[in-house]
Amino acid sequence: MLSCNNARENYPQLIEYFEKGINNPDKNLAHCILLYGNDLNAQYEIALEAARMLNCKSSRTPDCECLNCRWIRENNHPEVKTISKVDNKPADDDTKTVISIEQARMIKNDLLVTSEYHRVLIFCDKDKDGNIMPLNQINFPEAAANALLKTFEEPPSGTTFFFLTKDKTDVITTVLSRAQSFFVPSKLPEDRSFDVVRDLMEFLGEIERSQVLDFSERMISLTADREPVHVLTQMQNYLGAVLSGGNISKAKQYEIIAQLKAIEEAKKQFGVNMNPQTVFENLAFKLVLS
Repeated sequence: MLSCNNARENYPQLIEYFEKGINNPDKNLAHCILLYGNDLNAQYEIALEAARMLNCKSSRTPDCECLNCRWIRENNHPEVKTISKVDNKPADDDTKTVISIEQARMIKNDLLVTSEYHRVLIFCDKDKDGNIMPLNQINFPEAAANALLKTFEEPPSGTTFFFLTKDKTDVITTVLSRAQSFFVPSKLPEDRSFDVVRDLMEFLGEIERSQVLDFSERMISLTADREPVHVLTQMQNYLGAVLSGGNISKAKQYEIIAQLKAIEEAKKQFGVNMNPQTVFENLAFKLVLS
C-alpha cells in the first residue's frame, strides 16, 4: 500500500509548501497541480498526502486519526479518486487504453453535485498489474483533456486536480498552462545497466535497411523472459552511456538523442497495450534510419 508518510519523509519541503497553502485561511493552493519525474509512486503519495490535509477535520497533523485521514490512508475516500484508463469509468464505457471523453463527461457531471468533502482527482495511468504509470498524450488524449479544460480552469470550489507524469511535455500544452508544476526527484536507486542489450546495440550503426526486420526480431527475442519496458530501458542506458562517453560528433549526438526519444515513445505505446511486434518493428525502423 502506498503511504502518505513516505511523502512527508522523502519530500518535506514540497509537503511543507502544500501545507502552508492548505492552512492558509483562503486555501491558497492551485486548483491544478502537475507532478513530474521518474518515481510515479512518490508522486501519488504526495497527492494523497495533500488530499489528506485538504480533508482533515481535526488537527491536520501527520498522525491524525480522524475518519477522513483514515479513509485516505487506506485509499478509500469517497471523494479522493484516481482517474485512469481503468479507474472511475462510466458503466457503459468499454475503452481500456485511454482516459476517455465519456469519463470526462462523467467527471463534469459528478462535480455539479455539491460535496461536504474537498474533492481531489488524481490523473495517472496504470499498467496491467495496477502499478501507477505516467500520463502522456496517448493514454490521456487531447480530445478527453480538452473536454475538461473549462473544468480545470474554473473548477467548483473545494476541488483540486493532480496530474502525474514523467515529463511536463507529455501532457498537452493547454493542460500544462493551467497547472502549477513541481518536479519530484526520484529517491529510488537507478539501474543504469545494459548487459541484456549490449550485443544487440553494439552493431546498431552497421545495420542496413534490409536488416531492419531481423533487428526487430532480435529485440523481441530479448523479451521472452523479461518485460519489454525493461529491454527498452537497457537500450536507453546503453545509448546514454555512449552519449556521456564523449568523443562523438555533434551529428552523432543528435542521432542518439533522436533514438532515445524513439525508445521513450515505444515505452508509452506499451503502456496502452499496443501489439509488441508492431511497437518493435516501428522502433527498429526509427533506430536504424534516424
